[in-house]
Amino acid sequence: MTRFSILTRSTAMALCLPATAAFADLTSADVWSDWKAYMTSAGYEVSADESTSGGTLTVTGLNMSMQFAEDESEGTANIAMETLRFVEQGDGSVSIELPEQTSINVTMQSESGETAAFSLNFEQANPVMNAVGDPGDLTYEYSAPAAAMIMSGLTIDGVPVPEDIAKVNLAMSDLNYTVKTAVGDMRTLEQDISLAGISYDVVFTDPEGEGSFKLVGAMQGISMDGSGALPLDSDPQDMNAMLSAGLDFDGTFTSTGGNYELSFSGPDGSGTANSTSEGGEISIAMDTGGLNYGVRQRNVDFNMLVTEFPLPLSISAAEIGMTLLMPLQKSSDPQDFGLEVLLSDFTMSDMIWGLFDPTGQLPRDPASLLVDLSGQAKVLFNFLDPTQAAILEQTGAAPGELNALTLNALELDAAGAQLTGQGAFTFDNSDLATFDGMPRPLGGIDLQLVGGNGLLDKLVGMGFVPEDQAMGARMMMGLFAVPGDAPDTLNSRIEVNEEGHVLANGQRIR
Repeated sequence: MTRFSILTRSTAMALCLPATAAFADLTSADVWSDWKAYMTSAGYEVSADESTSGGTLTVTGLNMSMQFAEDESEGTANIAMETLRFVEQGDGSVSIELPEQTSINVTMQSESGETAAFSLNFEQANPVMNAVGDPGDLTYEYSAPAAAMIMSGLTIDGVPVPEDIAKVNLAMSDLNYTVKTAVGDMRTLEQDISLAGISYDVVFTDPEGEGSFKLVGAMQGISMDGSGALPLDSDPQDMNAMLSAGLDFDGTFTSTGGNYELSFSGPDGSGTANSTSEGGEISIAMDTGGLNYGVRQRNVDFNMLVTEFPLPLSISAAEIGMTLLMPLQKSSDPQDFGLEVLLSDFTMSDMIWGLFDPTGQLPRDPASLLVDLSGQAKVLFNFLDPTQAAILEQTGAAPGELNALTLNALELDAAGAQLTGQGAFTFDNSDLATFDGMPRPLGGIDLQLVGGNGLLDKLVGMGFVPEDQAMGARMMMGLFAVPGDAPDTLNSRIEVNEEGHVLANGQRIR
């Protein structure tokens, strides 16, 4: 995880630090102390003036600054609030009076030396925030009917950029945010966020007239929930050290729908695109076991028109998804990994079909794809350690060893043919000679193809595949597969035995 992602996560906490039930009297100093401790542990340097009168602690001139790196750029971010008040309510809770506007000033410098600076103005309408609980075990609750984030004051190498050339506007409605935080050996967090909707308007235009980009869209029914544990003393800029110290978090983002419209132009062409969906989900978890990331989107429609292509592109799918599990830290023991790719009920417009099948010889039923892989590998370096990553890039050394690979499912249904399969292999990394530098596999995979010959006949009839190439393909299928019980069905079992022999349906082919 980059420093910039740490910035965005902790900035959200700073802007609307959020919470639930009270048990003991809580002082304004307790809450301010907890806030400062969290922001410091997240990598911010915090400075402010404090004054106390009765049960009210007033913070003025609050500034929270952080250095960060993102890809090939580095920079700083400063969050500034003029006045912040922590007011004891007499019922064991503390009200936090937030300013209606907060400035986030960002400066970034690329490796080439170009410097960009801008401000993000976070505006809240009638924000309400309260804290309850005990010192070291607090719950924050935040709500606002509306909020917005607007970019302003963009400069490139000190030269102001007009707002009609570069614009970023983000508007949110009906915000509700609850977070419970407790401090022990680690700082634990449990949070729940909901928004009725988000709309965004992004414009960038090349001042020299080389191109433009405009993106306008919205999302509805947004909810985010997650939990985590943050080390108290580790450097928040060193994610590998944070993981080693016990960093653990997981979260899920869902929405009930969304849409966007995009237009662009440049030296290589121009075009427009739009998309709608009926919602989806993004989940992410990270701990010493690795990174687990998943994304799903439902009932997606996408349309695009570009100057380089003569026809509009229109596609849709009932579901698009991907799940990734990968280890991040060096280990002497094999660790789990996995990858799943899903495309369900994929369709294209008749205009696209007509480009390569004008006579309609191929079935135009919705297509689907599922690839589900899992396995184990030994990781030989820490992925999140920049020093080790640089050494790996310079030396070209292998990042790990593959120990096992399982094809849990392969399902492809398209153009009237269906391919399915499953199988598993283990790998002997002490034998790199039998398969010319690859660890020697042991195991097998079972495949079934239904409708393959029929599809090949159609492709020959359409002129896509020459007859001699089709004959070669049929000979290959005859070598690796045997006819099944149903018409136009081929079954194949490919094995590698302990001697390193490759077998197809029991017959040795290597």
